[in-house]
Amino acid sequence: MRAAEQRCFAAGTSQSELMARAARAVAREVARLGAGQPVLVLAGPGNNGGDAYAAATMLREWGHDVAVAALGRPTAGAAADYAAAWSGPVQTLEQATPRPVLVDGLFGIGLSRPLDEMVAAQLARLVAGAVVSVAIDLPSGLATDSGADLGAPGGITATVALGALKPAHAIGAGAAKCGHVLLADIGVEAATDCRTLARPRLSAPGAEAHKYARGLVVVVGGSMTGAAHLAARAALHGGAGYVSLATATPPASGPDAIVHRTIASGDALAALLTDDRIDAVVIGPGLGRDAPARDLLEAALRSDRDLVVDGDALSLLAGSAAERLRTRTAKALVTPHSGEFSRMFDTADDKITATRSAATASGATVIHKGSDTVIAEASGSVVVASGASSWLSTAGTGDVLAGLVAARHAAGGTADQAVWLHSRAARLVGPAFAADDLIAKIPVALGECL
Repeated sequence: MRAAEQRCFAAGTSQSELMARAARAVAREVARLGAGQPVLVLAGPGNNGGDAYAAATMLREWGHDVAVAALGRPTAGAAADYAAAWSGPVQTLEQATPRPVLVDGLFGIGLSRPLDEMVAAQLARLVAGAVVSVAIDLPSGLATDSGADLGAPGGITATVALGALKPAHAIGAGAAKCGHVLLADIGVEAATDCRTLARPRLSAPGAEAHKYARGLVVVVGGSMTGAAHLAARAALHGGAGYVSLATATPPASGPDAIVHRTIASGDALAALLTDDRIDAVVIGPGLGRDAPARDLLEAALRSDRDLVVDGDALSLLAGSAAERLRTRTAKALVTPHSGEFSRMFDTADDKITATRSAATASGATVIHKGSDTVIAEASGSVVVASGASSWLSTAGTGDVLAGLVAARHAAGGTADQAVWLHSRAARLVGPAFAADDLIAKIPVALGECL
């Protein structure tokens, strides 16, 4: 974002003009959400504070009752000019009395250390005393690139993201602490290969479609067949034309549309996977971590079929994941949660950077699950999906996602389509559901994309 701003300045836009655009965007939202109620603007010592002073001046010119409380004062550049242009009184944070509308302009992007305890306490007090609170660019107390909580208050109503979304708007604690994120166009071109998840546009099968044209998915079962069965059912309802469940012993229940294959060893699986019509293989849900499980995983890795690797298979790969997947000729899509990811890849960076690095190192599509799921391709492109239902934190939902990923991949789609369908199905099914309940809502979610 800083580089994008510098390009904007180089093209002839002044810092003062850019700050005015930002302030105008903030003031518009504050006026809209505040509905004429008295406003308290908190201004910090940097450029975020400059935005705050400029917004305060605009709001007062528009007829609003505005008070300003400050932490320090900008001393240079456009921020200092806008601070000087504010002709009203300025209180300290301790002196400030809560008002129905609060504007947080203390700190924006670039914060790298925790807020001072006094500042954090006063900010929390003033946010709690407001009916509506609006943050400029980011709530004060969030690490921009990781979303880590550095003392940010709870209860922010909305955040006006200036020019582009920042990682903290979508990952880590920021995903929850930003409230409703409102993106404001301030005329800055921020080129990026990272985007947020949007509802996909899908097409119904054409008139000439047949089951193999829609994709054949094989799900490999292990010692806990229920997990593999969930994945197979999800693949079936996620749009695959043909789903086969390969296990040592067939499950006792349907759906009858799933074709059961009996495999007693890795050699039997290897023979099954020579079928060129197979578009995707799911391995890992309920696989186990014993010698027979390793035998099945090795057979899958040696095959030239595209793989969706989940659950136990991820734990079996562990630290060898990048090397084992990189040397395959066929595509791999891996679906680790944070614990599995930490056993497989380097976690030193923020979630977006770490996931992108894992995808580049392994050559795989990495679907790093969580309330802020990050999907990275080996090419470096990233999709971030935040705001998933917290009710997904129940056993078996990951198996459903693995089946969905396989179905969309087999049909020529993408992993982010599967993540959207999974999240949407959870919203449709409501609270306190079992993983099985998700599957019936997948076709409904899919129908919303046609």
